Amino acid sequence: MTQNTPLSPCPLNHLHEVRQRVLSAAQLRVRGVSAAQTAAQCLGGGPWQQLLPGVYLLRPGRPSGAERLHGALLYAGRPPVSGRRAPAPAHGGAEYGEAMVTGLAALTLHGFASAPHLMSLHRIDVLVPRSRRLRSTRFVQVLRSAALPEPERVAGLPVAPVERAVADAVAELTDSGAVRRLLTEAVRDGHGESAALVRELSAAKLLGRTPVVDAVESLLAEGRAEAELRLYDMVRAHGLPEPLWNVELRLPGGPPLGGVDAYWPDEAVALGLDIRSSGHGVPADGRQEEQGARWSAYAAEREHLERLGITVVHVTPRKLREAAEQQATVVRTALMAACDREPAAYVMVLPR
Repeated sequence: MTQNTPLSPCPLNHLHEVRQRVLSAAQLRVRGVSAAQTAAQCLGGGPWQQLLPGVYLLRPGRPSGAERLHGALLYAGRPPVSGRRAPAPAHGGAEYGEAMVTGLAALTLHGFASAPHLMSLHRIDVLVPRSRRLRSTRFVQVLRSAALPEPERVAGLPVAPVERAVADAVAELTDSGAVRRLLTEAVRDGHGESAALVRELSAAKLLGRTPVVDAVESLLAEGRAEAELRLYDMVRAHGLPEPLWNVELRLPGGPPLGGVDAYWPDEAVALGLDIRSSGHGVPADGRQEEQGARWSAYAAEREHLERLGITVVHVTPRKLREAAEQQATVVRTALMAACDREPAAYVMVLPR
């Protein structure tokens, strides 16, 4: 597999034409073409070829990346052999059933610069329900899941969400550099959240692999840094008063109350990036009890601040990216409401 080939994503601009050239046996029957006629067209020197079992390319020559992709989905989405009709997928696209593209092919469709062009891939990963009895064949790798994610539509095709596609891609990669590039691009370019990526990697039992271990720390740091930059931009772009950044609050002569990412002392409003969405606290080695205790301490700190009259605003990295104006309004409302509240307890503000 040529993971390092710096090729641009395939936009599949001509998918309509591809759908006319790549058809399943069932689609051909609907068009009045019998199995015998199909077989005759695929004989040596004939105008058609069998792309995959039950899937045909109605032209000679090497199939394009888009034709292989469409064929893989038709193959994986065909009805079960038992003849029992599969439930209609919630995401639509009945021709593909519940199948969706995942892995490196999905990342190419999502626009990852570090993912190879479809024609460079020896294999296209397709995700199907665990109950499907479907074999991997030729260039199609069938992956099964007990709980399918909700796919996204890219060029009309069902594609696994970035986080799941990354996890499925990483499962097949052995190059630490390739893993790092995928994870870093996913966060830096706003494709996904670091916490969601780490959760998917954890669910796939990949966090113990050396290439992944080496990349995850950078991933979490990258996600945190990107979220902080978006937080600075939100405050300045929406005209909020400049806060004290990255400080620790403490009662005079008392223990620390915890650190916050921004604090407006005159209004006693604190803002914290929701670390549950920035990657921290995601168990990397099964230490759920330790992480549970950490979350309890985190919640206790926030409750303590509220009891002291300090308003705590939680902001997630995703909301900063997708709804910064709305989050700025939440902060502005908290600041304006300060005059209607009882004065907060005096706290010391120290650099963090």
